[in-house]
Amino acid sequence: MKIREIPGGVTKAKGFKAAAAAAGIKYEGRKDMAMLWCSVPCTVAGTFTSNIVKAAPVLWDRKIVQSGGKVQAVVVNTGIANAGCGAEGMAVCEDTAAYAAEVLGLQKEEVLIGSTGVIGPVIDMEKLKGGIDLLVPALSDTEEAGTEASKAIMTTDTVNKEFAVTIELPGADGEGTVQVTLGGMSKGSGMIHPNMCTMLGYIATDAAIEKELLQKALSSVVPDTFNMITVDGDTSTNDTLLAFADGLAGNRLIAEEDESFELFREALGTVCRTLAVKMAADGEGASKLIEVCVKHMDTKENARTLARSVAGSSLVKAMIFGRDANCGRILCALGYAGPVFDPAVIRIDISGESGEVNFYTDGRIQPFDEAQALAILSEEKIHIECDMACGAEEATAWGCDLTYDYVSINADYRS
Repeated sequence: MKIREIPGGVTKAKGFKAAAAAAGIKYEGRKDMAMLWCSVPCTVAGTFTSNIVKAAPVLWDRKIVQSGGKVQAVVVNTGIANAGCGAEGMAVCEDTAAYAAEVLGLQKEEVLIGSTGVIGPVIDMEKLKGGIDLLVPALSDTEEAGTEASKAIMTTDTVNKEFAVTIELPGADGEGTVQVTLGGMSKGSGMIHPNMCTMLGYIATDAAIEKELLQKALSSVVPDTFNMITVDGDTSTNDTLLAFADGLAGNRLIAEEDESFELFREALGTVCRTLAVKMAADGEGASKLIEVCVKHMDTKENARTLARSVAGSSLVKAMIFGRDANCGRILCALGYAGPVFDPAVIRIDISGESGEVNFYTDGRIQPFDEAQALAILSEEKIHIECDMACGAEEATAWGCDLTYDYVSINADYRS
């Protein structure tokens, strides 16, 4: 049984269509609304921001997901987050869902909402309605439609994020196997930090799977994918990750945690991890992707905590940007993270396509080739490995460097 990458994103699974439109919500001259629609009602699972301040779309979606009802569409806008708007924000969600449902021939409870952008302003309902009027007739199952939708949900992202895979699962008739597809899109570049998942993420699959197991699969892969990326230490008010399953692949229903469930979960994890790394690499102003692997730690959670601490350290991020091989910053980020370890036995290395350098061994900063370290730190992806020598658990976190452009982008974000 094998996971196979294929081109495209959310429209690759059977039954799903997508569209993008320019509604003029905040941006001019670009598409800023997207819709994902399925030809049949879908089982849905979701994870949401851990921020106490939750945007109206988060509250709307979470209620529907927790109700156990099936859904058939999601409407997403960018530019304005619909957060910090009180009762008026919830009214915008309900009115948007009701209008989309009317046009699509659904119930409003079958429509989910996603918003991202500036916190505070209230979205013009007439612009949302106008966008829906453009989106519905444009719905298509082409690969291009999925790509356009992934571009329409971007804010400060510089590239769109989409990914899809296929797997083979037993057929519903008991004869042979059928192809099952999972395709996803996400957006996120700033205000990204572990403790949930991402800014916005949508995964569409044609697998037949019970809701409880879809939720279990999604919740189980988030801790080592979207929860392991950080750009700036800020957890968004709008973080939403939704997974839709329509069952049109014709596989035998995944109703227990058997081999089919494990393969599906592995494929879902592959999609989530790939989208997460794409987001980390596209952090606001970023020029480099940082991958931090902590190995041989006593517990999985402690390994995660240490990896996130190094990937999220402002000084480590500045060190990577400046190509300054200052190992003390990595050592410091490990030390204040919380988990207990013995500094006298750990090892820290950095590596890239041009080679590897040992920074720290047996309690001492090591002499190293400065030219070799500079060559590694000049690459677009830098791997930092921290061997804690106190257990068998490991975890990987992803982040990006901290550049002048990050400050510039966020200093005038509202304009």
